[in-house]
Amino acid sequence: MIDSTRYPHLARVETPADLRQFSENELPAIAEELRAYLIESVGRSGGHFGAGLGVIELTVALHYLYETPDDRIVWDVGHQSYPHKILTGRRDAIHTVKQKGGIAPFPKREESQYDTFGVGHSSTSISAALGMAIANAHAGNDRKVVAVIGDGAMTAGMAYEALNHAGGMEPEPNLLVILNDNRMSISENVGGLTKMLGRMTASRTLNALREGGKKLLGDKNNPTAKFVRRWEEHWKGMFVPSTLFEEMGFHYTGPIDGHDVNALVSSLKILQTLKGPQLLHVITTKGKGYDLAEGDQIGYHAVSPFDPLEGVISKSGAKKPTYTDVFGDWICDMAASDPALMAITPAMREGSGLVRFSREYPDRYFDVAIAEQHAVTLAAGMACEGAKPVVAIYSTFLQRGYDQLVHDVAIQKLDVLFAIDRGGVVGPDGATHAGNLDLSYLRCVPNMVVMAASDENECRQMLSTGFAFRGPAAVRYPRGTGPGVAVQATLDTLPVGKAELRRRGANIALLAFGALVPATEKVGTELGLTVVNMRFVKPLDRALILELAASHTGFVTLEDNVVAGGAGSGIAELLAAENIVMPMLHLGLPDAFQHHAAREDLLAEAGLDATGIRAALLARWPELERARTIQTAAG
Repeated sequence: MIDSTRYPHLARVETPADLRQFSENELPAIAEELRAYLIESVGRSGGHFGAGLGVIELTVALHYLYETPDDRIVWDVGHQSYPHKILTGRRDAIHTVKQKGGIAPFPKREESQYDTFGVGHSSTSISAALGMAIANAHAGNDRKVVAVIGDGAMTAGMAYEALNHAGGMEPEPNLLVILNDNRMSISENVGGLTKMLGRMTASRTLNALREGGKKLLGDKNNPTAKFVRRWEEHWKGMFVPSTLFEEMGFHYTGPIDGHDVNALVSSLKILQTLKGPQLLHVITTKGKGYDLAEGDQIGYHAVSPFDPLEGVISKSGAKKPTYTDVFGDWICDMAASDPALMAITPAMREGSGLVRFSREYPDRYFDVAIAEQHAVTLAAGMACEGAKPVVAIYSTFLQRGYDQLVHDVAIQKLDVLFAIDRGGVVGPDGATHAGNLDLSYLRCVPNMVVMAASDENECRQMLSTGFAFRGPAAVRYPRGTGPGVAVQATLDTLPVGKAELRRRGANIALLAFGALVPATEKVGTELGLTVVNMRFVKPLDRALILELAASHTGFVTLEDNVVAGGAGSGIAELLAAENIVMPMLHLGLPDAFQHHAAREDLLAEAGLDATGIRAALLARWPELERARTIQTAAG
């Protein structure tokens, strides 16, 4: 429970209705308590941090003025919603964020009526909010709809598709878009829009004219002031390109200080009275109010549990390299070997392991902002001219560029390597970040080579294999560390389409893909079964599969991907094409979106740890247990 002596105002706020009982002059104190409580809570639990600190005042102002949950607020990106969750009935549970059974790290409709739209991927808020505004107008109600887009989300094309639609509609939709401009996503924002907004907020001439004009004109309702306001957009355009939004059909207001809660309330009160599409531009600082987070906005984007008095302390000593580390080292080594290599990331420099590459090869590094579709087609264009692009991307984010992968890369057989991080079960970030579908959506694409790494060294070998292959290829690897296999410094390749027979046993063959190989090998050794590290999802090792089918009585396929259409389906299709009928057991992720929990917990729930795999085998073939008992007794 919250300590009412430390948080006298916030302790009285269970819901936004309670917040509205305070006077406006108490809002700054509430904001400061909310900021302190967020620092304390995330320090206890870990989670997304800097973005939430940057929207404290904005969150307070919105829930103070709007009649939520009847009025709709759509948060984008979702990791800036922790203060929103605290004010909307989840204050005392916020320390459980990202934990099994705890609060979700992103807005989730099933969790609260205040979470109006589920958000994981960015740049969806304006489209969703516009849809809500249209539906509400059609139903004849006048509820207000607000989209809060920030943390780099305005760099994605989908946001402009929605702005273009909303600004050109007749009749005009009643919609407020709040651009939370902190010049950051996870890394620094990039691109022309960022430069434009930077010029806008840095214009001393504009700010001087505005402030001087306010003093000179006095009462905003006098005729001269009204006349000047009608010309405001014209002279704004002389100094800043804010007319971009005006030309798209939005009335632009700003920029204003996003950390002045009273100024926010004043501006929002005016905007509440206006009809048609409105855009409010607010300037915030990611990590605001916690000096360490303000000074290291990348490092404090998301944190493990920490002591707020000391800050995040880096763990000393040697640690196992993650798969992301393996990729980061490989791409630098390969770049030194081949000058044709180009690296592309959609705003995931840190997450995808490209920090070192960006420093050592800045002229061959391309952060395209939150624009996955553009990232893929950019790579296609590079490949057309003889470059060898490597697209470093999370599995769940590649879904956004799927049409481009098919249409622009695969159909044209272009030489692009996809390094797919966070494949399979990801864990605490929940369903929106899970990479459960990639083997299914990749293996059906003609011309693709698809690989799944079982350990760290094999991941490096697969990356070299995909880079050497002339055509589209994908290497898929999980989040975190692997089994601890030493990584060789060489750039060795693997024979395309060849699996690895790990052990030969009797009766049943276990055909495992990627991260499930270690657990599968453990169970196979225990039960005396054949174990194969399949390595390639496409093309499959046809010769080995047919040889094993002739010498075994059953197959088990194992993958940390949904069973439907996955790697195991490929095995079944191959056997069916050869008119081979044999018992098969497909083990994989469930036909459901998994909740947020630790990766190990989710694998266990799906029956994909050693215990679950063993239980599934013995349930299907009970004689395996009897055979093991006899073998143990004989030994």
